[in-house]
Amino acid sequence: MKPIILIIIAAIFLLFSNAFYTVKETEQVIITQFGKPVGKPITEAGLKMKVPFAQQVNPIEKRILEWDGSPSNMPTKDKLYIAVDLFARWRITDPLQYFLRLRDERSAQSRLDDILGSETRNAVAKHELIEIIRTTKDRKPLLDASLSEADLATLGTLVPISKGRASVEYEIFTAAADKVKVFGIELLDIRFKRINYNESVRPKIYDRMISERRQIAERFRSEGNGEAARINGLRERDLNKVRSEAYKEVEEIRGAADAKATEIYANAYNSSDDSRDFYEFQKTMDMYKSVIKNNTTLMLSTESEAFKYLKGMSPE
Repeated sequence: MKPIILIIIAAIFLLFSNAFYTVKETEQVIITQFGKPVGKPITEAGLKMKVPFAQQVNPIEKRILEWDGSPSNMPTKDKLYIAVDLFARWRITDPLQYFLRLRDERSAQSRLDDILGSETRNAVAKHELIEIIRTTKDRKPLLDASLSEADLATLGTLVPISKGRASVEYEIFTAAADKVKVFGIELLDIRFKRINYNESVRPKIYDRMISERRQIAERFRSEGNGEAARINGLRERDLNKVRSEAYKEVEEIRGAADAKATEIYANAYNSSDDSRDFYEFQKTMDMYKSVIKNNTTLMLSTESEAFKYLKGMSPE
């Protein structure tokens, strides 16, 4: 009798344990009978009862869930390929519809991949890259203090846009929210996690940025060389002016000195006959000194004025 009683007790325990189940605070439950839902979804936490063995408990998450898409390449309106990484937050608001259409979270994530990926591609293709990158349309650029006014006129302005990244995110959100609602899902929010250039075009973008910075550097060098040439020109002009004025002053002093010396010579020459003879003799000697050198052969006429003093010299 004892084995039979033990079997009966075990059967009763198994029956009751299968008839009761617990609903957690973080989940909601769909009861299925032979694979089909029965009754309304159970959303309140606590100890519940079901038909043992015939009915199954299907827990469904009640908390906010995360969708994190894989980065994918897509073209913008201005034909630039970018890698877009998007994430979203969602929750299950109609568990019965969710269960009938999707069954589990893996299917929901796959359907979100399709819908959000498609809407992201559509939104990116309708906007230029600057609209996807910029947060707002009235953003003020940061200016480099080393740039000139001419640079600020061109580099210190941003391309005008009609929308910003927040508007593009809202477009994706509104388009996708309507499509996921039929699955019993409420889309709460989406955000761009990362936007980057495609690997194939990234080197070209970097080369263009380097080229632009080189152009600015060359302009700085050209302006510096022009300023250096201007300063050197002013220096040469001032130096030539100083030299000219100094040369003028020297020549004026020299001319005055020559005039004074000539006046003294003239007064001394005209003072008497002896002075005139002496002056003539002295100038003739100076001429001899400058003309007659070592190993010099001088041929003079006997009637020459320069020969009259040599003619009266004795060999001694």
